[in-house]
Order: sequence, then C-alpha cells, then structure tokens
Amino acid sequence: MIKTGQTPRLTVVVPCYNEEPMLPTSARVLRDLMQQLMMRRQITVDSKILFVDDGSRDQTWALIEQLQHHDAVFTGLKFSRNYGQEAALMAGMQAAQQFSDLIITIDADLQDDPQLIPQMIEQARAGSDIVYGVRNDRSTDTWFKRSTAQGFYWIMRKLSVNLVPNHSDFRLMSRRAVSALMQYHEAKPFIRGIIPQLGFPTTKLFYKRQPRQAGTSKYPLRKMIHFALDGLLSFSTAPIRAVLYAGIGICGTTLIMLLWILVQHMRGVVVTGWSSIMLSVWFLGGFQLVAISIIGEYVGRIFTETKHRPRFIIQMDTYSAAFTQTTSLTTPIRFENQSTR
Repeated sequence: MIKTGQTPRLTVVVPCYNEEPMLPTSARVLRDLMQQLMMRRQITVDSKILFVDDGSRDQTWALIEQLQHHDAVFTGLKFSRNYGQEAALMAGMQAAQQFSDLIITIDADLQDDPQLIPQMIEQARAGSDIVYGVRNDRSTDTWFKRSTAQGFYWIMRKLSVNLVPNHSDFRLMSRRAVSALMQYHEAKPFIRGIIPQLGFPTTKLFYKRQPRQAGTSKYPLRKMIHFALDGLLSFSTAPIRAVLYAGIGICGTTLIMLLWILVQHMRGVVVTGWSSIMLSVWFLGGFQLVAISIIGEYVGRIFTETKHRPRFIIQMDTYSAAFTQTTSLTTPIRFENQSTR
C-alpha cells in the first residue's frame, strides 16, 4: 500500500536464463517504460530494473554488466549456478524489498504485456497490495499446452488450492506483501500458490499474451511436469489419500474375487489360468510401486526441508550496491539487433 502523496520506488525483477538473444530488446522496452513513468512522477527517479541471472551458460551476464555500465536504471544479481525460476524470483524480491515500495516481476521474453505496468501502479495507489496480470486469451498456445493448463487448474481447484487461473509470474506486490511472502521458507516454494494465501487486497488486470520475439521457451514439457508436481505436492496430501482409497478398493475387490473362487470350487468348476495370475501380479506390483513413489516424493521433500540448505547462492549483487554508494549516470546504451560478445 502506498501512502497518499508518496511517489513509490519501483523495482522490476526480471529472471533470466540463457536470454542473450532477447535481453537487448527486453532491456530497451523496459528502460523506455521506466523513463516514461519517471517523467510522469509515477515512480521515483532511482527506481531500478533488476535482472536475475539464473546461472546462464551464454552471454546473459556479460550483457547485464554492459547495460548497467551505461545506464544506472539497470542492476543485476548473478547466481553461482542454475537454481530455477522460482528461486530467481524469490532472490530478486528478497533483494528489492529492502529498498523498494513496489516490486513487479515479469519474464524476460516480454510475452507478458509490460504496458500494463502503469495500470498496476495505479491500482497500487488505489490500495491494492497485489496486482495480478491475468491472460484473457490463450490462442497463442498449442492445444496440448492449453488443455494441460486447464486440467492443472481444475485439479488444483478440486484440491482446494487457491490459484489465479491463467496467471503466470507477472504481478505487482507491495513491500509488506513481499515481506510476508519471505516468511515462507520452503526449499522449493510454489509462489503462485503461496501469494493468494497472503490475504492482502488484490486486483486483476487482464491482457493478451504476445508470442516470443527471440530465443526459445525455458519451460519444456519436462519442466512443466515438475512445476505441476511442485504445486500439487506443496499444497495437498490428496495423492497419498488417493492411494489409500485405491488400496482399500483393491482389497475389497480381492475379497470379492476370493468369494467367487470359493463358490467355483464348491461347484467343482476349477479354472487354472496363468494369464489371470500374472495380470494380478503385475497390476498389484505396479500399484505398489506407484504408491511407494508418491510417498517417497513427500518423504524426499521432508528430507530436503530438514537440511535447511540455502535456496540460492548469489555470486554477484550490483542491485544493493546501487543504493549504498553513489552511482554516476553516463550516456544510455545503444541497443542493436545482435548482442555484443
């Protein structure tokens, strides 16, 4: 929440992983937008864009260093290795909450509409601590991705997990909302599920997502499956309960089959079949493996949490330094279509 008459300091947190092809375009668009907001006095002149390099293997960090050398609006965090997008978001917000009144997170590909940011700030001025950017059109997605996303939201809703459908990680949060988020210390936080639990005033703004202009998606099918499992296992014990019910059902079916076999024996009808026996063995064996795997996932997460290892390690931090020492502003960088190596 912004105090009346106060000009908020804004930090835009941008997680980056191998974004060398897209970063010059993203930086130019976001810098121009920040300059417009500063000229309108919607944000302070020392507001920042914070790129979080999630252990990129290309020239992403070199580009970030070049950007911040030529324009003070750019800052960066560099991880010691790849920790994942959720960790990059948490690191960026954790650093930003110390110095900023408002924090906006947005992906580096700018498929989420950055032109929505001024409206987000106005909603914050109106009293909202959290402003969600929500897609109102998934026509750019493939049928498979659209269907699996809808199925995921349906399952989570049935499990009473409060998610915002069609919302990714494009959102505005106030300092107090981010401070509350930082009290969640899971090793693998499912941010999209945690934020709706914070309970602060919220607003939704709708937009149409744009196709990626450069580079490739950092969320292939494998990562999408892991992300869905993180959300499911972080907020519900329903899979374990489902295994219990399935086990009870199989045991009940087994008793019925046993009674049927006894009746057949009493009637003198004895049928010996290798296939039916093997089918039963394979079915029960497979079910047991599934059950053990589900339970193992929960046990593994408990094991991970008890170690209390850091969620990320920051190798370099130029964001905090920007507020603790005087930074000279030089001529803004020229953006070209091809990145400089």
